[in-house]
Amino acid sequence: MKVVVQVKLTPEADQAAGLRATLRTVNESANWVSVVAFERGVPREYELRKHTYAELKARGLGAQAAQHVIKKVRDAYTTLKANIRAGNLGKPGSKRRRKAESKPVTFRPAAAQPYDDRCLSWQLDQQTVSIWTTAGRLKAVRFACSPDALKMLRDHRQGESDLIERDGVFYLIATCDVPEAPPNENPTFFIGVDLGIANIATASTGYRAAGRGLNRHRKRQLDLREKLQAKGTKAAKRLLKKRSRKEARHTANVNHIVAKTVVTTAERTGSGIALEDLTGIRSRVRLRKDQRATVHSWSFHQLAAFVEYKAKRAGVPLVYVDPAYTSQECSQCHHIDRRNRQSQATFACRACGVMMHADDNASHNIARKGATAWTAGRESRVPATP
Repeated sequence: MKVVVQVKLTPEADQAAGLRATLRTVNESANWVSVVAFERGVPREYELRKHTYAELKARGLGAQAAQHVIKKVRDAYTTLKANIRAGNLGKPGSKRRRKAESKPVTFRPAAAQPYDDRCLSWQLDQQTVSIWTTAGRLKAVRFACSPDALKMLRDHRQGESDLIERDGVFYLIATCDVPEAPPNENPTFFIGVDLGIANIATASTGYRAAGRGLNRHRKRQLDLREKLQAKGTKAAKRLLKKRSRKEARHTANVNHIVAKTVVTTAERTGSGIALEDLTGIRSRVRLRKDQRATVHSWSFHQLAAFVEYKAKRAGVPLVYVDPAYTSQECSQCHHIDRRNRQSQATFACRACGVMMHADDNASHNIARKGATAWTAGRESRVPATP
């Protein structure tokens, strides 16, 4: 299983200047390669290399750096094509899709640049790296990270690392290949997890992560951004830059805590986890104007991704189920009626009369669907015919 570890570089002033100049150069070169690829109909990587490699070398890029720039551009077009095919950029003829298809892919001056072991070496005991730049190789560039991250790098680092600059600070994002725990093939039961906004996650075990604190934090951040943007002074802009990504970091931290709680419970009880497949939900629902910011800041995909990778590391089975009618179906008698959901928090079955919290009811339905999906999807244990 691939896990990324982010470390913060703490270079000297001259080293920082070299890293910054390198990122500017490789991304300017990537923009040029992107124009060539766009004009030639985005050829395959080998053909694109024939048209661009010599020029990249003339621009001062090393052999490996030139190869990585070409591959980065080709991968960007592959991602663009996949997004178009999946409908993530709208329907054919939509303004957003036409804009994406009508011009070359562009790269920011500080966009990430991949490095392999020939361009980057790690000295983990000294917590330094030696890294290629357009001005030569920089040695003894210090980095800082947590003890757990350092252990992860020492035990599992494998493959490429990305150099990126964010708000004047340089980071290396390293790929680690962590072995997965042996999967539990016979879970005792499944924990259904209902994802929402009022409650971030509600598990069928009774665990509920309330969303009130996170939603209030988002509202405070939104109000502060509006005030600072309206003010428009230099001091306001400095504060906006300082607070950028603060909400995202806070949300990610909350999602990590919720995911760890759910996965730890499943691991301790020998059970599996069932999650709703909410792909495309934002394009399916109709929203009032005052609901849009709340729904579009709902980080259900990030939470599901955290649960998924933590479950893999712990060997906990995980399945995704269809969320249809989970909020309208009674978990006791399975009667489905839209009127069963009386309010956001109240579920009252019109057939059997049972009353419970609506999210608890949905989590039990998801757990049942998860057990059914796991049983149906398991491979046959019947001996092969001789």
